[in-house]
Amino acid sequence: MKKIFILATMLLTFGLAKAQYMYDGSGRQIGKVSGDYFYDGSGRQIGKTSGDYIYDGSGRQIGKTSGDYIYDGSGRQIGKVSGDYLYDGSGRQIGKISGDYLYDGSGRQIGKASGLRRRQVILFFYFYM
Repeated sequence: MKKIFILATMLLTFGLAKAQYMYDGSGRQIGKVSGDYFYDGSGRQIGKTSGDYIYDGSGRQIGKTSGDYIYDGSGRQIGKVSGDYLYDGSGRQIGKISGDYLYDGSGRQIGKASGLRRRQVILFFYFYM
């Protein structure tokens, strides 16, 4: 019984018991993240991460992160994160994260994250939305 209590406490403490889902602006589930793996709303694997590298569902490298910068598979800068704001490669604001909500550049809510870490939300936005 003590082992079960310790395991349950660890799961709650580290957030492993909480579902990690991504929703579109209308509340429809469009994805899930489990560890380093990204899934679409149907449960099909659409990508994964390994360190700073981002891959599509077939294992092809489609991007990389380095600090606040986001690069596509050919090494071209496609984005930057500064505070709560998301920018494209030209420096134009294309999104914002506020709490669990994700907004496009015009301020319209386009998504909501439930239990996702900030990095997961950012990668979902740039590569899988």
